[in-house]
Amino acid sequence: MRILVYPHSMEMGGSQLNAVQLAGAVRDRGHEVIVMSEPGPLVERVRDLGLEHLELPPYRHRPSLKVAGTLVRLVRERRVDVVHGYEWPPVIDAFLGPGLQLRTPLVGTVMSMSVAPFFPRTVPLLVGTEQIREAALAAGHRRVALLEPPVDTEADNPSVDGRSFRAQHGIQPDEVLMAMICRLVPELKLEGLLAACDAIGALARSGSNVRLVIVGDGRARNEVAERADRANASAGRRVVLLTGEISDPRPAYAAADVVIGQGGSALRGMAFGKPLIVIGEDGFSELLTNASAPIFLRQGWYGVGPGSFGTGVPALRMALGRLVASPELRRELGAFARQLVVNRFSLHRAAQVQEEEYLTAVQDRIAAGPLVLDLARSGVGVLGSKLKRKYQRWRGRAPVDDSNARSAVAIMLGSNPLRLDEKRRS
Repeated sequence: MRILVYPHSMEMGGSQLNAVQLAGAVRDRGHEVIVMSEPGPLVERVRDLGLEHLELPPYRHRPSLKVAGTLVRLVRERRVDVVHGYEWPPVIDAFLGPGLQLRTPLVGTVMSMSVAPFFPRTVPLLVGTEQIREAALAAGHRRVALLEPPVDTEADNPSVDGRSFRAQHGIQPDEVLMAMICRLVPELKLEGLLAACDAIGALARSGSNVRLVIVGDGRARNEVAERADRANASAGRRVVLLTGEISDPRPAYAAADVVIGQGGSALRGMAFGKPLIVIGEDGFSELLTNASAPIFLRQGWYGVGPGSFGTGVPALRMALGRLVASPELRRELGAFARQLVVNRFSLHRAAQVQEEEYLTAVQDRIAAGPLVLDLARSGVGVLGSKLKRKYQRWRGRAPVDDSNARSAVAIMLGSNPLRLDEKRRS
C-alpha cells in the first residue's frame, strides 16, 4: 500500500512522535509511506528514518480548504491508497478533500484525552485508551480500535548511557535524579510541573540529596522557571534545572533515577526501566506499581484528584520520598515498568495493529449517503466550535487544545477518575 501520514504538528510531543515512529515501522512492514506536515523539530526524525517528507505552510486555517485541495492533488498524483490523519484538524482536512471528493479510505488517530464531538464518525478511529474507545463507540463512531501509545523499546532501553547527560549538567553520581520530559504548556502539564518543583524543594530542605531536571519548552516556561527559582532559593542550592527542548531526550531518560510524567513521556520512561510517578491535575500523582497498573491501562497515563498518597505537593513528596529512600524499590519498580511496556506497548505490535486498520479501511468502503450526512454533522460542529472559541477568546478564556481541556478530561475520567482500592489508602 501507499500511505500518506498527516500529523497535526511537528513539535516535540506524544501524538506526533507516535505518528513519525509508526510511519517508519509501517514502512518496514513493506509499505510506501509519505509524511506530510508543517515544519518542526520532528521533520529531522522523519528524514533520519528515510521517509519522504512534504511540507505544509506553518500558519494556516484549521481545517483548511487549501490543504484539502493539496491532499486531493497529492492522492491523485501519487495514487495514495490510505490517508492517515493524527488528531482532528488533519482528519477534517482529509475528509473534506480526498475522503469526499475521491472516496479515498481514511484512518484517524486521536491521542488526546477525548474525541472532538464533530470528528467524522464514518472515519475509522484509533484511540489510546479503552475508556476513550468505549466513549467514542457510545457517541456513534462507526469503527473504533484501541492502539495504546507505542514505544520504540529497542531504541529506548536501559542500556542507553546517561552519564554524559549528568556530567554535562553537573549532576553528581550520588544524587537521586528525577526527570520530567514534556512540553511546558498550561494544558494538563503545568500543575504537575509546578508541584514537582515544590516537592523537590521540600525534599532538598529536609536533607535528601535530590535533583529535578525538566526537559522541554513551551508557553508556560516562564511560570515553571519562576517556581524552579523559588525551589532553588529555598533549598540553598540548584535542585531544579531547566534544560530547554532537546531534540533527542533519550540521554535525559537514561540519566534519571525516577521519571515523573504522563502520556507518551511516562511510557518512554518505563522503556528505560525507570520507576514512574504518573502526574495529573487537581493534585493527582500516583506511583506505578502492580496494583495501580490496571487503572492506568484502562484510562491512560494521567489522573485527576487524589491518589493513594493523597493529593497535592505532600502526596507527590511522599511518593518521591519512598523512591529516594530505597534503591531496591527503584530497581524493582523500574524492572516492572520495563516489562510492562515491552509486553504491551512495543512499536512492532502497534505497527501490526495499524496495518490491519489500513487494510480494513481499503476493503470496507463507506457509501456516499453516510459520508454526506457526516459532512453536514461535522461541518456544523466545526463551525459551532470556531464560533465558541472566538467568543471564549473575546472573554479571554479560550483553551488552546479543546480535546485536552480540563472540562473534556473531567467528563472522560468522571468526577473522581482514579478510585484506588481503599486498602491501598490505609
